[in-house]
Order: sequence, then structure tokens, then C-alpha cells
Amino acid sequence: MACRTHNRRTILTAMTAAAALPVSGSVLLAARPAAMAARDLEILTVSDSSVAVSWTTGAFDAIGRWWPVETDTELLLGPADSPRSLPVVHVDPTPTAFHYAEVSGLEPGRRYTLEARSGGVPAVAGSPLARWSAEHRLEFRTLTPPPGRLLRTIALANDVHYGEEVSGQITAALPTGVRQEPGMAPYPQVMLDALLADVRAPDRAVDHLVLAGDLTSDGTPRESAALRRRLDRWGEFGREVLVCRGNHDRPRAGLTWQSGARLAGSNHFDCWGPHFLPRQRLRDHDLGGLRVIGLDTTELDAAGGTIAPGQLAGLGSMLRAEPDRPTLIFGHHPVTGESARTNFGGPRFVLDRRDAAELHRLYARAPGVFLHHSGHTHRNKRTRPDTDIRVEFLEVASIKEYPAGYALLRLYEGGYMITFHTVRGADAQRWSARTRSQLFGLLRRYSLGSPADRNHVVRRDLTGLAPAITASRGRRAPRRAESETKRGPRGAEASDLAGWWS
Repeated sequence: MACRTHNRRTILTAMTAAAALPVSGSVLLAARPAAMAARDLEILTVSDSSVAVSWTTGAFDAIGRWWPVETDTELLLGPADSPRSLPVVHVDPTPTAFHYAEVSGLEPGRRYTLEARSGGVPAVAGSPLARWSAEHRLEFRTLTPPPGRLLRTIALANDVHYGEEVSGQITAALPTGVRQEPGMAPYPQVMLDALLADVRAPDRAVDHLVLAGDLTSDGTPRESAALRRRLDRWGEFGREVLVCRGNHDRPRAGLTWQSGARLAGSNHFDCWGPHFLPRQRLRDHDLGGLRVIGLDTTELDAAGGTIAPGQLAGLGSMLRAEPDRPTLIFGHHPVTGESARTNFGGPRFVLDRRDAAELHRLYARAPGVFLHHSGHTHRNKRTRPDTDIRVEFLEVASIKEYPAGYALLRLYEGGYMITFHTVRGADAQRWSARTRSQLFGLLRRYSLGSPADRNHVVRRDLTGLAPAITASRGRRAPRRAESETKRGPRGAEASDLAGWWS
């Protein structure tokens, strides 16, 4: 990572002395014990009608190193109250060490049990410290969606770090990060391409992609231009793709950035802004009655966040003009005091406390504001507002490293549903598993977040929003039902799963 200040990244890097999983092609051929284990079981996504589960397979060698072992993927699943044995609902014979199974067609609000297996070996949770977790209980309950029609679906993502070469590294003095395997594409490119493919897939049916900052590693001309080209291939900038600046995208001083626009009265040059948005400017968007506002919360020479007075004044004017209009706001830096206390970088890593207090005052007078989306901390976490306001403050984990995902915001007439999804694709899952070793393997506990942080439902009156119009330019695949067709045992359809268990 390119940020050059002492912050959460310094702490993460210093604790990343544990080596990443050795998964290059040559090591897979190394001698290892015959006994294989299936571990790191995670119930990643729970929606009203689906569940997604991941795990890894491998073995320890004579000196205690974990070596990936490729084998098949199998998931058994059924209602917790059913007297029948769990049926096999997902089988993939393709050998892999990084397993992912997603099953749809489940019933809302119902409790289920599961068993994940590879090579006949049941998968177990990776952390022995969380005996109360859903993974240890092998159990989950599907969400109950808000009432009314589904109006539109928005993907909330952040922290691409396009151009980065080492995950977890911050200075030359601490070269302990995780690098991509030889012969493979740079990992930010792998993860971004996986994101864009995932949110375009029919079973995600995303109408808009919101990227809350740190799109690039250093905000260089090359990184900014290349990233903009990739995003333009996905959708129309400012309508389907909405962005804000993060601290990695900020203007810099130095020869590398001198082709950018020079800031008045400064020796800093902005190479990101000409491809995206001017510095410290808010941007509002109208999505069928939904107001989406992007904030630039970046400082010039720091990892922490601030909002210029002009932005705060503009935001106040917008909210006062239509205080009850349903509004989603996003900015790179988290806002709340709880976030300041609980992130690894400490209070100075998030938004300046005076600016955070002003946001709370503005939101208190605008009851239409229902969600503030942030990145920066590379974790999934909902934090409590500092005052008595009905706004959800949501931090979403990064795309570029474990758990490598995004949140789907599904808006209904009677509220919204948030579900976290890891990006799919073999190379992306492989990289995510390797970066899980950061922070002595504790990254999982910090970044993944609790099941309630990742997957939850909030009731709000959103009846004034217009349904999304899809396939407007013929690029997007047609929508299908949320229980996207998947093959189960004996060729049964996922939408028929309830019949197997009744």
C-alpha cells in the first residue's frame, strides 16, 4: 500500500510477519502428509433466499507449514427442523483448494443447518476462539425481506488500490506484505475484474456500482487512466458508476504527479481528479427519486479525513431543500466515534471529529438520510451514530484483499436489505485466501465482521422511489428471479429445494 504515514497500515504491516499461504504451482507438488484437512469454514452471505459458504483444503508438512490440497467441493443443507438427513445441494468435482458454494431457493426467515465437505472430509471453522459462531454451530437463519416490491439494487464497494504491488506493505523498511504469484496478473486487476464481472451477473442484477474511494494505489496518471477505462467498459460514469476520492487517490507532490493539475498555492498535483472528480467537491445523483451524494473526505498529506467548509455548506443546502427525500451518502472515511475507537489506526484514521459532528447535525435535520457508506478500514462493520439519528453507518470490506467483497443494497418499498458477497472466480478466491494470512491470521476476525454486520434488513418507507429500468442499452443480461437457477443433485433446480426437505 502506498500511504506513507504511520496509521493502521503500519500496524497491519508490522503484524504481517506470518507468511502468506504458499500456493504457487511448484509448491503444490511438494511432499506433504497424506492426511488432508478442510478448514476456515465461513458462512459469508445469508440473504432471504440464499447462502454462500467458503472453506479451504490442505495439509501440514513435517515442519508445520500449511500446503493447499486440491479436491472436490460438496455442500449439504436442509431446514434445522427437518427430521430428514441433509441432502447434497451443491457438487463441483473440479479440483481446487479454495472452495465456494452458493445455493439459492431457500425460504425467508427459516433456520437451516449445513455441512461442507471436500474429499469426504467435513470442513470446520478456522477460529477455535469463536465457539458461538454460526460456523461452529453449522447453522444460520435466512433474512426476512422488507415488504413491497424490489425497486433497485446497488453494489457498495471500495478500496480497489489499482496499481498496488504488495498487500500489507507500507514502507521499504517493512517489506513483509503479500505479493502476487509469478506469472499471474496483478492482484488489483484480478480483483477489480472479478468485481465487475460479479456485479454484472444475472443473479446479482446490480443497477448501480458505488465505489467509496481508494480506487488507485497512488493516484498516478497511469493508474487513474487505466482504472477509468475499465470502469467505463462496465457502465456509464455518473449514472451507473458512482465514485468518490479516497486518501490513496489524493493529490501528491513529486515528479510522478507533475502531469496533473496543480493545486493553487501548493506543490501538489492532482492526477486522479481529471479522470474522475475535482478535489473536495461533493457530487449528487438522482436515481429514480433516490438521492445519492458522494463526499470527498481526503486530506492532502494524511490518511485521515476532513470535509472542506464548502462541501459541508453544499451538503446542508441540498438536505434542507428536500429533507425527507430518501438519501444515500458515501465517502471514504468512516464517521462515528465507535469507528474511531475500534479501527486499528485509531481516532485520527477516520473523519475529523468536528466534521463528523457537523454531519450528525445535518442528518438530524434530514430524516430522509438512511445510510452512510464508507471504506478505508477494510472491514465489514456497522457502527452506532454519535447522536440519536436514524442513519446506518456502514463500513464495507475492501475488494483488493481478504475478504475481497462488496455489499449489495437491495431497496424495497418498505425498506432495504444489505448482504455481503465475496467476488467469485478461481484467481480472485485464491488471492483472497492468501491475504487472509495477514495480521498473523487475525485479519479474518477484524475484516470479515459479524453476520449481522454483513447481512441485515432495515425497514424504512421508500415507496416514493421508482423501480429501476434494466437493459436500457442492451448491454446487461436480462434479470432472472432472485433464486437464480443452479443445479443440485439429480439435476434438480435450486428453486425446487424446498420440495426436497418438506
